[in-house]
Formats: sequence, structure tokens, C-alpha cells
Amino acid sequence: MNMTLPLTDFLKSLQSLREEQALKTTLLGIGPMSERIVRLSLEVARSRDFPLLFIASRNQVDLNELGGGYVRAWDQHSFVQTIRELAKAIRFSGLCYLCRDHGGPWQRDSERRDKLPAERAMEIAKRSYLEDLVQGFDLLHIDPTKDPHAGSGSDLETVTRRTVALIEYIEKERTSRGLAEVCYEVGTEETSGGLTDPQVYGAFIRKLNTLLAARNLPVPSFIVGQTGTLVRLTENVGVFDAAAAEALSLVAQKHATGLKEHNADYLDDATLLQHPLLGITAANVAPEFGVVETSAYLQLGRVEEAARERGHLSASSHIREIIAGKTVAGQRWRKWMVGKEREMTVEEVENNDSMRMQIARICGHYVFDDAEVLDGLEQLRRNLAALGIDLDRYVDYRVLRSIDRYVTCFNLPNLTTKVLEHKLT
Repeated sequence: MNMTLPLTDFLKSLQSLREEQALKTTLLGIGPMSERIVRLSLEVARSRDFPLLFIASRNQVDLNELGGGYVRAWDQHSFVQTIRELAKAIRFSGLCYLCRDHGGPWQRDSERRDKLPAERAMEIAKRSYLEDLVQGFDLLHIDPTKDPHAGSGSDLETVTRRTVALIEYIEKERTSRGLAEVCYEVGTEETSGGLTDPQVYGAFIRKLNTLLAARNLPVPSFIVGQTGTLVRLTENVGVFDAAAAEALSLVAQKHATGLKEHNADYLDDATLLQHPLLGITAANVAPEFGVVETSAYLQLGRVEEAARERGHLSASSHIREIIAGKTVAGQRWRKWMVGKEREMTVEEVENNDSMRMQIARICGHYVFDDAEVLDGLEQLRRNLAALGIDLDRYVDYRVLRSIDRYVTCFNLPNLTTKVLEHKLT
């Protein structure tokens, strides 16, 4: 789904603009954490005239036979259809690219938990990628680094071999089916992946590109590098390293590819403003937008409770308790915690009100589509309306403000028009 210009052509035109006009910009990859976030992303892109990149993980969007997605139970087909419907509803006609984020073996939580054998995990990854292709995804992230049998992480030799094997499979299927070209992203932000040092980063790119060229396969458009960012709780607990980012960017440019940063969530404006200058081609943001939406619901829940205590409402939606209960029970919060908090039992968390509400904020997006949560939000919407408060207007405002911060700092406004006009010259 590119609307008017294939991603391969877009990236070529963008690179020409960078070289000819010294254009400095960083593309924004947006995690589709909810249907609201997808809709609002389209609205911001329409008003600010920049290209959208939706980055869907396999946990968020995948084939139903492989477990489906936690966001609206989307598989690839329904994800694409929803975006088309939302774009039509708001009259969005700009550039919109669908990207697979962290595709590959063991990329679903259940696959790592079950410690699937390598052969089975690779078969499942190929099945998922094939559906991505069929449904028109524009960019596929090839990430075979989550091997649960490899201890601290797969070595780069294994990562490289599996990366080539997956790209070879995808290209064979794509050409045999007469499908459009796709772009590729490789590497990982995980420090265990080894892509932190410019020399190692460069060696990885050279070896990978050599193997791909020998098989007449396309080289990646993006190589993920570790710039020091790391998301935990509701903050970036890493330390952004501008010198490392610039060095990795220069290495990527030498190989005609772009540095992709993951975990850009929660970085301050001063850091984000440096991204285009440092040559970071694209950066992904996902958890932050989900946390912002959840925080807005929880904030409105406090308003509702205060109004009920003062006698302005006869009943409460209990939305804060519902979201907290669902998220704690789901236990997805463990991946976002630090230290001993990861090992706490559900009972220990339930007895710690501060921890419960922290988990609700961090992981509320995982349960947005739970029936009880949906009922609670509808009751909250009605209760607030009786108080003269528009739930959707407030939540939209909070999410839009969060997305627009990145759009501004990454110098994205009017980029679509610039690229399309350059393409015509």
C-alpha cells in the first residue's frame, strides 16, 4: 500500500534530495498500537504532508493460523483493509507504506516461550512473510536474532546465514507470483546482535551484501544499528550516543543503505532534533504512542471517579481497575520491567497499587480490544459526556500531540510534496 509511489522509488528520490539539496530529515516508523493511533497517524500525515511508515510486529499483526494479532485481532488482510477504509474516510491520498517490524523466526512471544526448533520457526516465519507479500507490504524487516536456543543471542554468522535464506525465499516467491518489489531491513537494536561498533556494523553489511549479490538478491534499504536507546517502563533508559549514531550512519551511507534506529520512544526534543543532522535515515516509535493513549483513558477515569465522589455521577465505569486487572493478569508487562520487578508474581503486583497502575499505563494497549475493556470505555464515554467532556476529543488530542512532536523534530512536514515534485523533474 504505497498510494502513489513505490517505496523503492521514494527512497531513491529522497536520497537524491539529500545529495542535491542537502535535505536533512529522518523518516518516522509508527507502531500501529491501536486503530485510533492508525487513524490519527493518517490525519497527521494528511495535514503535515509527510509519508507514513506503519511498522507492524508479528505480535500485533499476523495470520490467524499463527496466532493473529493483539491489535483488533488483525491479520495482514484486515490490517490493510482497515487502513484503506480509514484513509478513504478522512480523504488521505498521500504516501503510506506498510512495514513488517521484526519479522522472522521466534518473533512471536509464544514461539520463544515454546522454544520452537529452528526448522519449524523458520517455516513459520516464511509463512508470515509470504502473507505480507501477498497483502502488499512495502518493507520487510528480516530479524532472525531471537533464537531461544542461543543463550545471550545468535552470533552474527548465524544471523547473516538466516537473513540471506529468508530474503532468498521471499524473492523466489515474489517473482514467481509476479508481485511488486519490496524493500528490506536487516539487523537488530539488541546489543546481543553485535551491531553497536562501526567496524562490526560495516563488516556485517559487507558480508551480507556479498552473499546477497552472489545470489542476485537485492541489498537492504535499511540496516538497524544500536545508537544507545533502550525502552523500559515508560522512559528511554538507554543513553543516546550521538557520536556512535553518526559513525554508524556514515558506514551505512558507504554501502548505499540507511541507518535505522529502533526504540526512539521518549527521547527528549534536543536529542530528536539531532537525528536528521546525524544522518539517521529512519527511526521507529511504538510503545510511547500506546502509553499516551492508555494514560489518557486512565486520566479520564480519575476525572470520572472524582465526579462520582462529588455526587455528579451515580455509577462509575471502573475503567482504571478493569485495565489494571487485565494487564497484570496478561503478564506482557514483564518484558518492559527492569531488575527484580520482572520476577514479581501476579499476586505480589496485585497487592502493590502503585505497581498495578504503572503496569496499566505501560501495557494497557495490549487489552484495548478486550470485551470488558471496550464496555468499560463505552460507559466512561457516556459518563463523561454527561459531564460535558468529550472522551474522544481529549484522547485524540493527547495522541496527536505525541505523534506531531516526532514529525516536527524529524523535519518531516511537506516531505511528500518535495519527493513527488523531485520525482517529476
